[in-house]
Amino acid sequence: MTTLSKVFLDDERPTPDGWVHARWPEEVIALLQTNTVTDISLDHDLGDDEHGTGYDVVLWIEQAVAMQGFKPPRITVHSANASARLKMLAGIESIKRLSTEL
Repeated sequence: MTTLSKVFLDDERPTPDGWVHARWPEEVIALLQTNTVTDISLDHDLGDDEHGTGYDVVLWIEQAVAMQGFKPPRITVHSANASARLKMLAGIESIKRLSTEL
């Protein structure tokens, strides 16, 4: 039986009960590739931009939907970075458009 999960990407905030904590984008992407993630909540700034940001997850999902027919989970953004939040939300809207076109 496959266990479904909710993934919380953040470097500082406490992980909500019932969610799996991820510190870096590649952790989230690895979990997404298992096709068991139902929800993700993303922070943008993770303390090491060279290691990646929450936006990198949005970009990966967008590409996976467009190129591989990936079914995206529900995506929310909890980042306090206002401009990055807007960029991530725009990416999520693009993912929604792409996934309805499949």
